[in-house]
Amino acid sequence: MCGISGWAGAPDPEAATRMSVALRHRGPDGQGRWNDAHATLLHERLSIIDVAGGHQPMTNEDGRLQIVFNGEIYNYRELRAELEAQGHVFRTESDTEVLLHLYQAKGTAMLQDLRGMYAFALWDARKQALLLARDPFGIKPLYYTPASTGQGTLRFASQVKALLAGGHVDTAPEPAGHTGYFLWGSVPAPYTLYRGIRALPAGHYLWVGGQGATEPVPFCQITDILAHAANNRARGTQGDALDAIGAAVRDSIAAHHVADVPVGMFLSAGIDSALITALSVAHGERPHALTLAFAEYVGSANDESPLAEQLSAQFGTRH
Repeated sequence: MCGISGWAGAPDPEAATRMSVALRHRGPDGQGRWNDAHATLLHERLSIIDVAGGHQPMTNEDGRLQIVFNGEIYNYRELRAELEAQGHVFRTESDTEVLLHLYQAKGTAMLQDLRGMYAFALWDARKQALLLARDPFGIKPLYYTPASTGQGTLRFASQVKALLAGGHVDTAPEPAGHTGYFLWGSVPAPYTLYRGIRALPAGHYLWVGGQGATEPVPFCQITDILAHAANNRARGTQGDALDAIGAAVRDSIAAHHVADVPVGMFLSAGIDSALITALSVAHGERPHALTLAFAEYVGSANDESPLAEQLSAQFGTRH
């Protein structure tokens, strides 16, 4: 969990500092800042891949591209091997640098190749434009101001409070956001509680240039994924479907263990977390596990911590 923020537009050092501080809790391992006369990128780092060399904002060889990235690209090693075969030369072991080279090779078509959870902002000096993108399931957050009051530019951040800290945001209530919260207990994207702040929808990207921001462009639709799954299911038996699900879950567990730091998980007494833990152990790891217990439930039927402790002992986790 890193924190990213910034904007396309003239420098504003005071706003940059306020936005960085607002996201500092997301990045205890380092902070970075880059700007020129046309853009500012800020990064608060939690180190996962290439702890020593993956500092951000990161640039390409000629300085034309700058990127800040929150998340993890699970297939970055495979993508790197393909890029190296095409002649690309890497200076770090990070998945962030893979994004830079992949953009050089494919532009926004790169998004079709990514497997992972991510939100990133990439400044292209040649185009004088900023690219924002968010993963297909919206696992990593990314918010932006469609038009910053008094600034004539677009700002972005991992959390709404960083945009509020930066200032120049229309904070009038957004009726759709409040209605969604009261009806469902969550705010439906792309709305937030503020009229001047939007969430970039999952599986979308947008450009910000001299003519302003484009509308978000979809590069992956969950409906397409579901339709593909339904088509495959219709052609097989129930046993085929169960085998496919099992293989997919094991493959996903293996992908999530791609890290240069210890991997942990939340272990409740539920089937989901117990299955994930069991498969992680079968993957060859002895994972760290964390259980949250609530004082008002201790000793009652709603207290999951005793069973979680039993599961931890059974699986041999570092609980």
